[in-house]
Amino acid sequence: MLGLLLLLAGGAAMVRGASGIAEGYGVPPLVVGLTVVAFGTSAPELVVNVLGALEGKTELAFGNITGSNLANLGLVLGSAAIITPMSLQGKIIRRELPLLLLGTTVLLSMTLDPLLRSESPFIDRSDGLIMLLLFGIFIYLAVTDFVRQDYDSLAATIDGLDIVSHAKKRTNWLLVGGGVIGLAIGGQLTIDHGSNLAESLGVPPVIIGMLVLAIGTSLPELITSIFAAIKGEADLCVGNVIGSNIFNSLFVLPISALVHPLMVPEGGVLDIFASLIFAVFLIPIFIFAKGIMNRQFGIFFVVAYIGYMLFRVISI
Repeated sequence: MLGLLLLLAGGAAMVRGASGIAEGYGVPPLVVGLTVVAFGTSAPELVVNVLGALEGKTELAFGNITGSNLANLGLVLGSAAIITPMSLQGKIIRRELPLLLLGTTVLLSMTLDPLLRSESPFIDRSDGLIMLLLFGIFIYLAVTDFVRQDYDSLAATIDGLDIVSHAKKRTNWLLVGGGVIGLAIGGQLTIDHGSNLAESLGVPPVIIGMLVLAIGTSLPELITSIFAAIKGEADLCVGNVIGSNIFNSLFVLPISALVHPLMVPEGGVLDIFASLIFAVFLIPIFIFAKGIMNRQFGIFFVVAYIGYMLFRVISI
């Protein structure tokens, strides 16, 4: 519990500080959501996974990522849509969602390839490098989108830089630094307690990763998205969820695989496929519902997520 609290506090501090720094430079809300906030809210997963990989607890790390991706799309996005209907920008559907679908499909094919050779599925360092390449493409697209703003917008941004006080800048950097420290300590405690909990309950570590750790480390996304939905900032909410899943799949998981090759636990391939299906379900919202994710869609996503989690627990 203490580990998760430190993770949440550290992640919140990092998001607040990093968002303040980015917004001080006039970065648009959608770009902030897809990059700065998504990275900050994915920081708990990154810390937990890297520490888990270093200690060879790869099932826990894998379950944390797949569980977080499912929780983000099913629980987080669905809950936000229940609070208030959200409009999915065409930019997200045309660029970010296809990249998420591509990354998840590549990950699925990497885990299926060993199965076709009658081997245990795994994600090795070469797989990690391929996914990091896709992540580089995502960052490039996000940054060039900001740079391509019209001249007047950029000029206004530059003129407004002096408005941000030095004291506020220092506060933002202190929040980022304090958040990193909280994440490091909380991550280690979470890994240790998660492993002990799996042993005491006699369940596979991947289940603890998917349920306890994934939901716990997804709380920053849930809190950020709910507040964004309440404030009517659908761009930040949807961008946060899509961006966070891209970070998880194309950055956190590959970094973990570079530290230590990840063996895919039993049911892991199905979990990746399930996260792909959840992402695919966003496409008809744009095509048939004019990009509006209403409460009915939100309820469907939440119920589907709960149903799948129950299925995974029952099938142990």
